[in-house]
Amino acid sequence: MYTPYPEIAVPPGESIDYSIDVINNSTAIRDVSIVLSGMPDGWEYSLKSGGWTVSKVSVLPGEKKTVALKVDIPHRVEKGTYRFQVIASGLYTLPITINVSETGTFKTEFTSNQSNIEGHSSAVFSYNAKLRNMTSEPQSYALYTEAPRGWNVLFRANGKQVSSVSIEANQTQDVTIEVTPPKRISAGTYQVPVSAVTANTTANLELEAVIKGSYELEFTTPSGMLSTQVTAGKSKRIELVVRNNGSSTINGLKLDRKVPVDWDVAYEPAEIATLAPGETVQVFATLQASNKAIAGDYMATLEATTPEVSEKATFRVSVKTPVVWGWLGVMLILGVFGGVFQLFTKYGRR
Repeated sequence: MYTPYPEIAVPPGESIDYSIDVINNSTAIRDVSIVLSGMPDGWEYSLKSGGWTVSKVSVLPGEKKTVALKVDIPHRVEKGTYRFQVIASGLYTLPITINVSETGTFKTEFTSNQSNIEGHSSAVFSYNAKLRNMTSEPQSYALYTEAPRGWNVLFRANGKQVSSVSIEANQTQDVTIEVTPPKRISAGTYQVPVSAVTANTTANLELEAVIKGSYELEFTTPSGMLSTQVTAGKSKRIELVVRNNGSSTINGLKLDRKVPVDWDVAYEPAEIATLAPGETVQVFATLQASNKAIAGDYMATLEATTPEVSEKATFRVSVKTPVVWGWLGVMLILGVFGGVFQLFTKYGRR
C-alpha cells in the first residue's frame, strides 16, 4: 500500500483525505480486507472506493486499486503526535502519523463586563456582552433566554434585533441584551439566564437585575367622580381611596389640601403610616365651605404626599346659598312691593 503523505501536521477539527493505493504485485487476483488499527478514541474515519463505503477490495495482478480514507480530527484534542495503521489482510501495514499542531477546544465563551444592573421596574436594563467562538470552524448560535414569566428579553447585534448570530472560528461578536421587567414587580434581585447554543456547544450567561422598586400612588373616590356640592357655611363628607399601585412600600403618607380662602378640610385619618404595594386605604375628607361663599363653582385640591411620590384629587365644588337667605330675599322683595303699593295708595289720588 502507498500514500504520498504518511505524516502531516494539522490543527484541531480538521478533516484529512488520504488517497491510498493497494498494489497487487502477484500473479493472481487478490481480495484484500482493509482495516484500521490504533485509531485514537473519539476520532472518526471512513473508507471509500468507487464512491462506495468498502471494507474489502479486489485487485487484478499487476494493477492497483485506490481507496479514499477520510479522517476527522475532533475539535477537543490535545496537541501531540498520533499514530495508527492501515492494514491489508495482515499482508501489509501502512503506518500513518498525524501531528496535531495545537490543543483544540470545542468551547464558546459568553461574557459581560457588567452583568449586574440596578434600576426601577420601569427601566430597560441594557447589558453589553461578548460571544466568542473558540472552535476552529464557523458556528451559528441560537440566542435564547429562560427569564421569569413577564420579563421581556431582546438580543441585538450590529444594531439589529436578532435571534441568532454567525461567528467565524476564533472570532468574537458583540451582543447587546435588553431586559424589560414586568411593570408591577416587587423590589428585589432577579436572575435572567441567557444562552448561545449550537448543535455542538453551549455557552450560558447569568445576568442580574436589581429592582429598586417603583412608587405609584392613586388618590381618588370609589366611583372616580371628582365633583360634589356643598352649602355655604356647611360641610360635606367625602369618601376617598388611597391605593399603592407601585412595587415599593410607601411610608409616612400625609394628607394635605389647597382650598379657597376661609375653607378647610379635615381628614380621617390625617396620615397613613404604611401602605404596602397593592394595598388600598379608605379615607374620609370633611370639606368645610366658607359662610361667605357665594353660589358658584369652586376648585378644591386634595393631596396625598410623601418625599417619594405624591398624587392630587382636584374636586369641582358647587356652592349653594342657604335656604334662609332665599326666603330673606323673597321677603325683601315683597317688602319693597308693599312699600310701593302703600305709597301709590296714599298719594295716587292726588
